[in-house]
Amino acid sequence: VQLQASGGGLVQAGGSLRLSCVASGRTLSSYDMGWFRQAPGKEREFVATISWSGGGTVYADSVKGRFTISRDNAKNTGYLQMNSLKPEDTAVYYCAVKLVISVQYDYWGQGTQVTVSS
Repeated sequence: VQLQASGGGLVQAGGSLRLSCVASGRTLSSYDMGWFRQAPGKEREFVATISWSGGGTVYADSVKGRFTISRDNAKNTGYLQMNSLKPEDTAVYYCAVKLVISVQYDYWGQGTQVTVSS
C-alpha cells in the first residue's frame, strides 16, 4: 500500500485545515487508518484512528472535540478535519494503515507539514 498525505499548510490559530490520505496499491477497506504527528524535537505521537468500516474512532485527548477523522473507502481516502487549531498542533502529520489483525501500523505516508501561527 502506498499512502500520499496532503492538505497541510500555514494557518493562524483558530483556523482549520483538512488533511487527506490517498491510498494506492490495495483497497483501504481491509485496513484501519491512523493519523500521527511529530513536532520538532519531539517523538511521534498518536492523533486519531478510525476502524476499517468507519464505525469506530479514537482520539488523543489533546485533539478531542477539535479534530475529526473520517474515511471514504470508495475513494480509498482518509481524512483528518482539524478545527480550532492551536500553535501546539504544529507538526508533520502522517497517515498510516494497518490490517485489522495487525498490532502495529504496516504502511506509512510521507507526511504533510502543518504550521499554526499565534
